[in-house]
Amino acid sequence: MIKGIIFDMDGLMLDTEKLLMRFWIESAKEHGFDMKPEHVLSIRSLAGKYAAPKLQGIFGSDFDYTSVRKRRIELMNQFIEENGVEKKPGLDKLLEYLKKHKYKIAVATATEKERADIYLEKVGIIDYFDKFVCNAMVENGKPAPDIYLKACEELSLPPCKCIALEDSPNGIISAYNAGCLPVMVPDLSQPDEQTAKLLYQKINKLDLLIDILENENSLSNTLKG
Repeated sequence: MIKGIIFDMDGLMLDTEKLLMRFWIESAKEHGFDMKPEHVLSIRSLAGKYAAPKLQGIFGSDFDYTSVRKRRIELMNQFIEENGVEKKPGLDKLLEYLKKHKYKIAVATATEKERADIYLEKVGIIDYFDKFVCNAMVENGKPAPDIYLKACEELSLPPCKCIALEDSPNGIISAYNAGCLPVMVPDLSQPDEQTAKLLYQKINKLDLLIDILENENSLSNTLKG
């Protein structure tokens, strides 16, 4: 029986992936690199230790990942400060359901905790979560399983009792290899053939997870009976 739900943040709960796309490209161009949308998609949810060499493999060894990323953060933070950030459809309904039914809830994000806290406070949902895990808290970020293993540990639940909600292939790989049940809510791209094989379920809106949980509970009650 499912006891915990672990949420990615960017592109899953918050409509920030389009901003990441925009400002990665803008920052890279300021630094003289012609970054394309497909390059940004390839590093979604990747920890810096993986994203940096990947982008250097595309643009050359003089691609300064740290500087480009720092500027991307500045541009994005300025935009969010002026314009706010949007929640993804169905998020509030799902969070209310999970709290009402006493599920344990965590965030597992590649975003630094300080910025994640700011974003989640801005949209008024930070108090729903029992635990927060970010890349700085584990040795290896996504797509390694560490961040989901840590989130399950923080929730005091085995991975097999936890659904992991993700929008990116790298996040799905991380959750799957941790032993969680990966549910994909596609944002900027649909799962490719390889990613689709790893999914427990795919849904188009967050609150559709409620139907999955209701079905799981019905099945569990039937088996107990």
